[in-house]
This record gives sequence, C-alpha cells and structure tokens, in this order.
Amino acid sequence: MVDMTNTLEVAHTILEQLGGSRFITMTGARNILGDANSVSFRLPGAGGFCKNGINYVKITPRSFRHLYCTVLSHSRHADQVSRRSVRIYADALRDIFTSVTGLAVSL
Repeated sequence: MVDMTNTLEVAHTILEQLGGSRFITMTGARNILGDANSVSFRLPGAGGFCKNGINYVKITPRSFRHLYCTVLSHSRHADQVSRRSVRIYADALRDIFTSVTGLAVSL
C-alpha cells in the first residue's frame, strides 16, 4: 500500500510556497494534480483570463536546494510552451507565476 501522505508532500509544499488556499482562490486554479514529483493545475482559460492564453501550469522540484522547473502553457497547444523556467528558487515562484500569467497571487 502506498503512503499518500508522503506521496503528496511535494505537491502540498509547492502549493504552500505559492500561497496555499489563497493562491487557489486568487487565481482560480482547478484540477490540481499532485504526485511525488510535481504539482500541476489548470487556470481559467476562456476570454483571455491569463496573459498569453496560459491555462496549464506544472511545477517540478529540481534539487534539494529548493530549485524548481516551471512549465506554463496553453493546454490545447501542449507543444507550444509559453514559458519554461529551470532553476527557480522557491521564493521566486510567485513572481515568475505573476509575471508570466498576469495573475496576482496575493492582495
């Protein structure tokens, strides 16, 4: 049997670094999927809600030093990544997200 607490720990940590439930409320993130290696979610996509039509985000840890890889794209054009960032520190996740999507993550 798989221990789901440990399996989802990475996804939970990433969401907390983004702002937790406030982040989800501010951005409209939905269909949040987490596993032992990443977290991904969808953003509202109709009517140009996000800059560049971005409506899919995936964040993956890269090392023990709190570095992340982020992929922000339009899900209908999965081969067209709007922004891929590697070696992003945890404290920069919010700024990268806001600059690429145009969505505020806090008041």
